[in-house]
Amino acid sequence: MKVKVNIVGLKYLEVEKGISLLELSKNIFGENYKKYLGARINNTIYNLDKSIEENVDIEFLDNTDVDGYRIYTKTISVVFIMACKELYPNSKVSIEYFLGSGLYAKLDEDYPISFDDLINIEQKMREIVEKDSIIERIKYKKHKAIEIFRRNGYADKLRLLESIDKEEISIYKIENHYDSFHGYLAASTGYVKEFKLKYYYPGVIILFPSKKNNYNIDNFKEQKKLAKMFEDTSDWLDILDLSYVGSLNEKINNGNIDDIIQITEAHHEKKVAEIADIIYKDTDVNIIQIAGPSSSGKTTFSKRLAVQMNVNGQRPVTISLDDYFLDRDNTPLKKDGLPDFETIKAIDLESLNMDLVNLLEGRDVELPKFNFLTGKRENSGKIVRLDKNHPIIIEGIHGLNPELTKTIPEKNKFKIYISALTQLNLDPHNRISTTDIRLIRRMVRDFKFRGNGPLKTLELWTGVREGEEKYIFPYQEEADIMFNSSLVYEMGVLKKHIIPLLKKIDKSNIYYSEAIKLIKFLEYFSDIEKQDTIPPNSILREFIGGASFKLY
Repeated sequence: MKVKVNIVGLKYLEVEKGISLLELSKNIFGENYKKYLGARINNTIYNLDKSIEENVDIEFLDNTDVDGYRIYTKTISVVFIMACKELYPNSKVSIEYFLGSGLYAKLDEDYPISFDDLINIEQKMREIVEKDSIIERIKYKKHKAIEIFRRNGYADKLRLLESIDKEEISIYKIENHYDSFHGYLAASTGYVKEFKLKYYYPGVIILFPSKKNNYNIDNFKEQKKLAKMFEDTSDWLDILDLSYVGSLNEKINNGNIDDIIQITEAHHEKKVAEIADIIYKDTDVNIIQIAGPSSSGKTTFSKRLAVQMNVNGQRPVTISLDDYFLDRDNTPLKKDGLPDFETIKAIDLESLNMDLVNLLEGRDVELPKFNFLTGKRENSGKIVRLDKNHPIIIEGIHGLNPELTKTIPEKNKFKIYISALTQLNLDPHNRISTTDIRLIRRMVRDFKFRGNGPLKTLELWTGVREGEEKYIFPYQEEADIMFNSSLVYEMGVLKKHIIPLLKKIDKSNIYYSEAIKLIKFLEYFSDIEKQDTIPPNSILREFIGGASFKLY
């Protein structure tokens, strides 16, 4: 019996009912079939072992597709884990975080990866890839999965599995290697031939083709300040026994989460106070520039920093970059003809710098106010004059770009980068995406304070991410200091706000697969029902409400 399939962007075909996506990809793409790592069928992602039983639209996913890219990164992670397990069977392997265009991974703290180790691991990985072992996805009853994890010494996976309410667990089997992954893997190990390991003591960077490195695995740029922030956060979570979600869930389920909330929030306040002290001690600093990607908590952080600066006797004045937008008629246009509000060229840099110079020289300045209804800049009537105890806080997307305040000497500036750089991972082999954390935050905020459902947020998200890649991330190493706004407990709070909304997204919608991915991710976290311990000045309050600061 035949069924009709539409191979999106290619052609229509009649194929035998029950044919697998893998066989179909071989028929269509010939010797190039291993470029395609998975498929999207009617807005749902599938492994290539999926059989076709009805008329469907099929989009095969390569590494240039966001979901295909995820499959590639997870599959190369599996190959790395297998290689390390074969070479160092008594060591624990951890996939830690993205750094630039690669994944940072390591073994136990007691076993730093030497340069000779790197050569051996990479060679073993190439052997595993050449062997082209089949990757099977098998569903097991929870008790059987627990038995497999216990037998393989996966203590943190076991801890997570025992803390969640799931009857069945999907486990990947590759010959004698068993592992669990949040997401999908390729059909075999031979799909990930392009990779390279870079020495990054005490671990390694796994490099592979990606948009970030223009699909050139030799194009890696170190981000030492970001790496230091990740390591500091990881060390702190280790002290609290909160490196993985299983340990967090135990504390939630045992009624100990209030202590974790208080400790986490106190840690944030301590870091903010330390930054304020650094600024106070540097008598040359007149301007504090704050930047970070969407939903990193910039507004709350700026206000908390101002409070701590006031404790030190400084009375900062905040300037919004939004008020220095060019009149809409003069806004640069994107290639599609729409206004480009993300580019630094949309800001009147000349006026901004002139006002900053006049303020620093003790003159009166009337700050502008941008009218978003008329699209024009207006006089605000707010006259400001500064003295040595009135530093300026500038918060916005371009806060770290040297062009923003090019008239002001560097010695007079203090630059801060803020983002939700989570180091809490699901387990040692499943990292949590910092981008997903920010997306979930933004969905909750947009629904509560801007009247937008998750679909609207998802529609805008690609453009937001493109702006971040272009205007924020290239300058993050310009920062004098970085602030990690992630809160180890926040997913346990945010999930109840967003899961009901995500479940309303229909299968017919192009964002259905993204909604399902986020729902499955959030289901790993136990619910935090009681939220009165979350202080009103918490960064989380910027998204869930109840903030003591005026934010919107």
